[in-house]
Amino acid sequence: MLILFLKERLAWIGFFAFIIVMINVLFSLDAGLEGISIWYMNISVLISFMIFLIWRYILEVRQLKDFLGNVESQLDDVHGKSMTLSPFQAAYLMKIEDVFYDKNTELNQAKVQLQEYSDELLAWVHEVKAPLTSINLMLDHVEDLTLRRKLETEWLRLHLLVDQQLHQTRLASIEKDNYMTEVELRTVVYKEIRAMQAWCIEKGIGFDVEALTVTVMTDGKWLAFIIRQILSNAIKYSPANSEVLIFTEVDATGATLLHIKDAGIGIRKEDLPRIFHKSYTGTAGRESAQSTGMGLYLAHNVAQKIGVRITVQSNVGEGSIFTLRFPLQNEYVKLTGR
Repeated sequence: MLILFLKERLAWIGFFAFIIVMINVLFSLDAGLEGISIWYMNISVLISFMIFLIWRYILEVRQLKDFLGNVESQLDDVHGKSMTLSPFQAAYLMKIEDVFYDKNTELNQAKVQLQEYSDELLAWVHEVKAPLTSINLMLDHVEDLTLRRKLETEWLRLHLLVDQQLHQTRLASIEKDNYMTEVELRTVVYKEIRAMQAWCIEKGIGFDVEALTVTVMTDGKWLAFIIRQILSNAIKYSPANSEVLIFTEVDATGATLLHIKDAGIGIRKEDLPRIFHKSYTGTAGRESAQSTGMGLYLAHNVAQKIGVRITVQSNVGEGSIFTLRFPLQNEYVKLTGR
């Protein structure tokens, strides 16, 4: 900080050097000053200037630390006149206060607009769900079974997109919406499989589900959303007439692991570190117009909020294994504060 202080005071130092040079020139030209020691004069002026610089450094550093300690209160003190400032410093800080005020006003307006947009989007999603429900009921009256299956598959894809948008809108306020309780994995997994039945029948994809009798402490609704995104990816990228394996195990720490293994195209090694990034579709996504790159991103963000850790193992051509690790009791206490 001292070096920075000196750099900013180069004009002072330059002016002082100029004065010293002028004094020495005067002493050498004026015969009347021959009796006065030039070295005594130089040393006296130099010491006085050094003392002045040290005093200004200590004073300005103290004021800077006090100001940075609490910017908002210090800015308020400019009008309250409780700070010891020079008129120039007060004017300078008042200008900063005006900038802060303008930026805070713009920020608050942006927050209001964002909240209004979020509310409108949420209302739109709820409005869309009503006709989707009606269409789903109408599908039962389609007599052509092949046509009905195709329509149900397309309806499911549309439903998943709307559901994804709904949860994306709610993600910002998930702390207010989550409810940690004991959830049986079998209930959640089976419900999501049944919801995707039409899509699975169309592609001929089956499920090999081991006895999921394990109960975990989590939020059932948000867990269902995570599993829904992973299952939809497994179905989307798996070849026809393949199988998705779902099973659980307990790791060395005693935590419950839920594995979802597909026989799909797999994920390239260079894509693995980024599959949870927003809008990242990877190599496979570029080959499919259905990929948005949002499903795994949202699932990963939701998982972090409720204490679940998602990991993935995959090789190209060998499928992928997505693993959900549920928190232990002590981790759950840290997460909820209870």
